Amino acid sequence: MLQSGVLAIGAYLVIYQEATAGIIIAGAILTARAFAPVDLAISHWKGFVAARQSWQRLAKLLSLLPEQTDRLQLPPPRKQLSIEGVSVAPPGHERLVVQDVSFALKSGQGLGIIGPSASGKSSLARMLVGVWQPRRGRIRLDGAALDQWLPEALGPHIGYLPQDVELFAGTVAENIARFDSIAEPKAVIAAAEAAGVHDLIVGLGNGYETQIGDEGTGLSAGQQQRLALARALYADPFLVVLDEPNSNLDAEGEAALSAAILRVRERGGIVIVIAHRPSALAGVDCVLVMSQGRAQAFGPRDEVLSKVLRPAAPTPPPLRVVPDVGGA
Repeated sequence: MLQSGVLAIGAYLVIYQEATAGIIIAGAILTARAFAPVDLAISHWKGFVAARQSWQRLAKLLSLLPEQTDRLQLPPPRKQLSIEGVSVAPPGHERLVVQDVSFALKSGQGLGIIGPSASGKSSLARMLVGVWQPRRGRIRLDGAALDQWLPEALGPHIGYLPQDVELFAGTVAENIARFDSIAEPKAVIAAAEAAGVHDLIVGLGNGYETQIGDEGTGLSAGQQQRLALARALYADPFLVVLDEPNSNLDAEGEAALSAAILRVRERGGIVIVIAHRPSALAGVDCVLVMSQGRAQAFGPRDEVLSKVLRPAAPTPPPLRVVPDVGGA
């Protein structure tokens, strides 16, 4: 209507010779530029209405959810870890990669999990630390299922070294302390010493204040893994889960790893080590064998390894039949 009005006024002025024909063209161009924001708003009006309706539906749905009440804070776990028939599938998938696994560990015990590739070892580790939720079964610390804990209350009691180490932009101390703003320097240094990485850190340019980039830029793979081990041991968690902790370690790093595992057990913690190399199992006393997502054997380390690593009996050579020639 406004554009039509502008054209009508321009035509009126031209007819009565109060303006030239060029005024009509100039007025139409200026009017179009002035109304461009209005045209843009009208073209996006449908999306705005859809967004408003989505917001209303979301607000209605959230209003139907019960309010989360403060849970009773459970005491720190100190006694045992129980795995009761757990099964898990990766998020967004239906196929179970771990099925009906059960075992129990008491404080001071160490468990080594071995098995071929794609047997479910890393998936079991992610489930033990609460990264993946089990489809069925329960994981309990001192009898309390993991879902009874608030995430911020459960986190300090679990240390996790994933197979693919992830470090973040910040100082070495911040990465070890899990970016805890109130971390005590004594706790950071204690974790580094427990992982046998203190001397390595003080040898860096700025020691514990050395800046590292995303994904540990500036550090070797072995240094990243040892720093991640210190992070897993920070604040003495009750349950420590180490997934392939020696994949990038040299002989010195493996010795430090074995010592760290033994220290966790000595202070009454539980440590679980997933490994392909037998050297990582030196500090554990139990072994779980996984295959195709199921537990195949569980028990004392030497007893299970003697069965799993027992060499197969040699196949006897085939009998040679000598033909009877001339009655011989």
